[in-house]
Amino acid sequence: MFRRLALLSALLLLAACTGRPSLEDRALSDRELNLEEFFAGETRAYGQFQDRFGTVRRRFEVDITGTWDGERLKLVEDFVYEDGSTEQRVWTLRKTGDQTWEGSAPGVIGVAKGEERGDTFRWGYTIDLPVPDGTLRVTFDDWMWLLSEDRLLNRAYMERFGVTIGEVIITFEK
Repeated sequence: MFRRLALLSALLLLAACTGRPSLEDRALSDRELNLEEFFAGETRAYGQFQDRFGTVRRRFEVDITGTWDGERLKLVEDFVYEDGSTEQRVWTLRKTGDQTWEGSAPGVIGVAKGEERGDTFRWGYTIDLPVPDGTLRVTFDDWMWLLSEDRLLNRAYMERFGVTIGEVIITFEK
């Protein structure tokens, strides 16, 4: 029992030491990310999920159709996984301030919240994520950086019970 407690404590300490981006980090470009502009129309994305040990567990492609009505951004995401399975997620985002957003999608618990700052966007939410055996409730700490006018990099940290269980890396292309 003591050995398990010591192992759990060590894992939690290690997880707490993991570096993460910050909206206070120095800007590396003078680009301004505007979600409603970047995601309007058709976007294609390529990504993968890695577990906490860095092992790639799943790859996917996503076709995204975005519509902006001046107040809400609707994103229809059609996922195709390397094993041939598919999934659709529909996000509805609402701009709540000059740089702030709220959103929802099926499976999201409560309200997703985000903030744009220069070329960076941080998006956080909890979701019941579909997995082969059912669903898994996880929290996402999503970070996006506008690399160019037509390319956006996304790194999302996935946590369960406060412990990082993996990361999702996605490149979005217009």
